[in-house]
Amino acid sequence: MNTKEITSEVKQLEHESPTILGEQPIGKLLIKYSVPAVIASVATSLYNIIDSIFIGQGVGPMAIAGLAITFPLMNLVAAFCMLIAVGGATICSIYLGQKDLSRATDVANNVITFCLIHAVLFGGLALLFLDPILHFFGATDETIPYAREFMRVILMATPISFVFIGLNYLMRATGYPRKAMISALLSVIVNIALAPLFIFKFDLGIKGAAMATVCGQTAAFVWVLWHFMNKKSFVHFKKGNKWISGTIARRLYEIGLSPFLMNVCACVVVVFINKALLDYGWADGNLAVGAYGIINRTTMFFVMIVFGVTQGMQPILGYNYGAGKWDRVKTTLNKGILFGVIITFVGWIVTELAPSQVSRLFTVDENLIRMTDEGFRIYFICYPVVGCQIVIQNFFQSVGKPKISIFLSLTRQLVFLLPMLWILPAHFGINGVWASMSASDIIACIIAVATLYIVKKNRPEYSTHNRQ
Repeated sequence: MNTKEITSEVKQLEHESPTILGEQPIGKLLIKYSVPAVIASVATSLYNIIDSIFIGQGVGPMAIAGLAITFPLMNLVAAFCMLIAVGGATICSIYLGQKDLSRATDVANNVITFCLIHAVLFGGLALLFLDPILHFFGATDETIPYAREFMRVILMATPISFVFIGLNYLMRATGYPRKAMISALLSVIVNIALAPLFIFKFDLGIKGAAMATVCGQTAAFVWVLWHFMNKKSFVHFKKGNKWISGTIARRLYEIGLSPFLMNVCACVVVVFINKALLDYGWADGNLAVGAYGIINRTTMFFVMIVFGVTQGMQPILGYNYGAGKWDRVKTTLNKGILFGVIITFVGWIVTELAPSQVSRLFTVDENLIRMTDEGFRIYFICYPVVGCQIVIQNFFQSVGKPKISIFLSLTRQLVFLLPMLWILPAHFGINGVWASMSASDIIACIIAVATLYIVKKNRPEYSTHNRQ
């Protein structure tokens, strides 16, 4: 590509949406970028919840427990995908802020290359050792048939899901929040339309739920791939640019390491949670695991909304950080924290006031409902602070400070939660399992706020007065 072509494309870029990230009021930008991301996150959470409802109502409580056993492996799937997706989106936003369109294009090329490499390697290995992995994660003779049937379908489709997620993050980062929302909605709509058909009409059970999920991801995969193959897109695939770059790969892994470790830690933690529930769950350990499955789906609904806000913040933070506009970085962070706390506060209200109504969406089994209700009330006691911790952690990730983000992630899930899972259940039984998670949330939030304060104090530019 010669200088004239680059100049032409940069002018087109400046004429279109990316430069508004450094110009428009932050509040307006957050609405423009976060609302589509929140809608997409809500839709994704809803189809996970609806899948669980279909499985619970159509297959039974053991299927819910089997689905809960798959959560650690699903977290690992997400980890290897996020390693590329988040790093790619962050680097691309920073390059766009620096007006370096050629390097942003290199990033897009590398994202699809490494997504495919990760999908083939991880998906293949996980399929090869699926049963031992599920047993390690807490599967019993009663639950492993459901977990195995679900994960076989999901793992065979990892090339599709990895590329879809990786390019969807990149689509939002390059100035297309609405198109990124549409891709997520497309996945959800197809899934929700096909899940009851596969589960009930064709009597495919939990396998049908997995097949519906893959069909939805395939539809979204086609959508995002078409976008990046279209030469009219700001950033699109180009043969002349780098498809594998050592420099870009290193940056992808550096920045993507934070969400990767977060998901890996979540995987490890769920193993310990499942073990504690199997050991201390009154009446039936499998039902206790099922209760956690319902609670986890519910908490992830609100967490995904907060993630939608952080996804909307990411291109704004990355662009303005790359452009050196520190006042706009600070304002974006402050507004993001406010939105995050409001969202998780709503989650606390819902689960404290109406836990039974939420539980009955998933199951009619009275023992499972009773166990889930008790878990809701304890698990969600400190939930309002979760939004603050998530936003701060993602802030450091979005401005290319992965080490701090990794530190905040590890403290919550390993340093605080694992010791509590060892101590509290021994004294308080299953209630100690739920209490361990709520206590680690409040401590992690305190650490996140303290870390942000220290960084601001040592880096004066973060505290610049903002007049936006």
